[in-house]
Amino acid sequence: MLLGLFADIHANRPAFTACLANARERGIERVVLLGDYVGYGADPDWTVSTVRDLVADGAVAVLGNHDAAIGNPKVQMNAEAEAAIEWTRGQLDSAQRKFLADLPMRHEEHSLLFVHSEATRPESWIYVTDTAIASRSMQAVSAHVTFCGHVHKPALYSLSVTGKMTTFVPTTDVPVHLLPGRQWHAVLGSVGQPRDGNPAAAYALYDTVKHELTYCRVPYDAAEAARRIRDNGLPLWLADRLLVGR
Repeated sequence: MLLGLFADIHANRPAFTACLANARERGIERVVLLGDYVGYGADPDWTVSTVRDLVADGAVAVLGNHDAAIGNPKVQMNAEAEAAIEWTRGQLDSAQRKFLADLPMRHEEHSLLFVHSEATRPESWIYVTDTAIASRSMQAVSAHVTFCGHVHKPALYSLSVTGKMTTFVPTTDVPVHLLPGRQWHAVLGSVGQPRDGNPAAAYALYDTVKHELTYCRVPYDAAEAARRIRDNGLPLWLADRLLVGR
C-alpha cells in the first residue's frame, strides 16, 4: 500500500490542497495525518472539515499540540501562536472542536507508529531534533518506523541493533529503503509552514511493500495563503514566513 503522510497543515488551504492533489496523482491508497491541522493559517474551518472527511474515508489522524490547544488553554505557545489559536477557536463549531479533542495521541499498525511529536511521552510535545531524542523515542517502542511531524524540517534517523545511530536530511523525490534490520524515525516536513528555507509545501510517501520512504515538495500559492492570514487580522509574521520557508 502506498501511504500519503501529511504533517503540520496549520490551516493552510492552498498548501494542503496542492499536496493532496500531488499525492493522489502519484497513486496514494491511504492518507495519514500527523497533527497540527489548525494554528497559524487562515482556513481552520475548511481544514478540520477536510481532515474529518478523510478520516471518515479511512484516513489515520493523530492529535497535534495546536489541535490540543483549541480545547486546552494550558498548552503553552509563543505570542503569535497564541493569537492564532484564540482566533481559531472562534472559527470552529462545537462538532469540529469535539473532533479535534477526540483524536488519539498516537496510532500504531503493522509495525508503523504515527505520532505528532516523539513516542516516549507524546503529550509532552517534545521536538525530535537530534539523535539522542530520536534514539530515546525509538527505544521506547517496537515499531520498525515511527513517523512524526512537529519540527517542520525533514529529517530521517535510524538505530541499529547494536545501538549505532545515523541521521541525514533526505533528498526530495529520492526513495529511501528503510532496511528491516534497523529502527527508523522519520520527521516529516510541514505542509502548511515549512521552516527549512524552502517555502514549498512538504509531505511524504511510504510504500509498505517496498519499505521505501520518499520526501516530496510541492510548490503552491504561498502568496494567497499569506494574503488570507493578513486579511483575517492574524499576526503579520505568520504570513511573511510562508514566503521564505522560515
